[in-house]
Amino acid sequence: MPHRPTAPPPEQTTRHRLLAEGGALLGLALPLMVSQLARTGIGFVDTVMAGRDSEVSLAGVAIGSSLWIPVFLALMGTLAATTPRVAHAFGALRPAEVRRTVQQALWLALLLGVGSMLLLQNLGGLFSLLEVAPDVLLQAEGYIQAVAWGLPAVAGFQVLKSLNEGVHITRPFMYISALALLANIPLNYVLIYGELGLPALGGVGCGWATAIVLWLEFLALLRVTLNSNPLRAFRPLTDWRHPDPARMGDLLRLGLPIGISFFIESSMFALIALFLAKLGATVVSGHQIAISFSSLVFMIPLSLSMALTVRVGYSLGAGDPRHARLTGMLGLVLALATASLSSLLMLLFPDTIAALYSRDPAVLALAVELLTLAALFQFSDALQVSAAGALRGHQDTRFAFLAILIAYWGVGLPLGYTLGLTRVWGEPLGASGFWIGLIIGLSLAALLLGTRLHRISRRHI
Repeated sequence: MPHRPTAPPPEQTTRHRLLAEGGALLGLALPLMVSQLARTGIGFVDTVMAGRDSEVSLAGVAIGSSLWIPVFLALMGTLAATTPRVAHAFGALRPAEVRRTVQQALWLALLLGVGSMLLLQNLGGLFSLLEVAPDVLLQAEGYIQAVAWGLPAVAGFQVLKSLNEGVHITRPFMYISALALLANIPLNYVLIYGELGLPALGGVGCGWATAIVLWLEFLALLRVTLNSNPLRAFRPLTDWRHPDPARMGDLLRLGLPIGISFFIESSMFALIALFLAKLGATVVSGHQIAISFSSLVFMIPLSLSMALTVRVGYSLGAGDPRHARLTGMLGLVLALATASLSSLLMLLFPDTIAALYSRDPAVLALAVELLTLAALFQFSDALQVSAAGALRGHQDTRFAFLAILIAYWGVGLPLGYTLGLTRVWGEPLGASGFWIGLIIGLSLAALLLGTRLHRISRRHI
C-alpha cells in the first residue's frame, strides 16, 4: 500500500500543524499544477499556432472550443467524484472499497465517454445558427468533429487519475502531461500547416492533434497504473465486477453536481464567445487571447483545489474533521497568495502576454484591455475554486452546483450581456462588458462557497 500520510499530532502547535499541512498540500498540488499547466498549454499552443496560420483558423478554434470545452469539463467533473471516494477509503484503510469504486467508475466512464463523443459530434450544427462567416464556420465544425474522438480517452484518463491522486500519487500526471504537450507541437505543425504530404487543415488540424494526444495520455497513464508498485495493494484492475447500477448511480449523484458546475462555469465563457461572434473575428480573437491566458494561470488554484479534495477527504476518512477544517482554511489562504501573483503578472505585462498570441494591432489592443480586467477577478476565481475543492472533499457537491448556477447564470452572464450588447446601462461595452459581468459573478460564487465551507467544516467537528 502507498505510504499513508498522517496528520500532525494534536499536541503540536497550530503553527507546526499549518506548516506540515501546507507541505502536504503543496506536495500534492505541485505535480498536479505542472500537469494542469501542461494540459492547458496544449490549448495555448493550439491558439498560438492557429493564430499564426490565419485569423480565420484562430476564430474557428475559439468558437469550436466554446462547445468542446464545456462538454470536456462536464465529463471530467462528473467522473472526478471518484477522487473523494478513493481518498476517503484510503484514509479509512479500506483497499477493497478503493478497488470497487474505481472499477464501477471505469464502467461509468465507458458509458459517458462514448455518449459524450456522439453528442458533441451532433452538436456542431448549432454553429449554423450563429451570424458567423462561412469560412470560420467550416473551421469550427471541423474542429468539433475531430476533437470529439478524444472524449472516451478523457473519461478513462480521469478515473485513473482520480485513483492515483486519491492515494496521494500525483507525479505520473506531471510527466505524462509534459510529454503530451511536447507531442502536441509537432502534431499541430503537421496537421495545421500541411507537412509530410498531408493537406493543410488549419484550425481543424488542432482538433485532430488534440484527439490523438488525449488517447496517448490515457494509454500512458493506464500503463503506469498497471505497473505501479504502490497500487498493487489495491489491485484496482483485477477481480473485475460486472457493472453495479447502484454504485454507479451513487457516483453519479456525487459527480453530476460537479460536472454540471464545471459545465455552467465553462459554458458561461463559451456563451460569451458565441455572443461576441457577431462582432467579428477581431473581437472573438481578442477575447480568446484573454480567455486562453486566464485559463493558463487558473490551473494553479485549480491544482490546489484538487489537492484540497484529496487532503480533506483523506482526513475525514481517517476520522479527523478538525484537521480537515484546518486544511480547507489553509487552502483558501494559499489560493489568495497565488491569485496575487497571477494578477500582478497581468497588470504589469499585458502587452507582452498578448503579443505571444497575435500580431494584429486591433486584436492586441483589445486583448490588453481584457487582460487588465481579467487581473481583477483572479482573487475571487481562486477562492471559489479552492472552496469548491474542499467541499468536494466533504462530499458536499450540491450546494456548489446551486451557488455557481445562481452566481454565473443568474448574475454574471445576464449582467455581462446587458453591459456588453445592450443599452440597459448606457453605451454597449462589447467584450469588456462581459468581463465586468464575470468579475461580479465570480465574486458572488466565492462568497457563497467560502461561507458554505466555513459552516460545513465546523458542523463536522
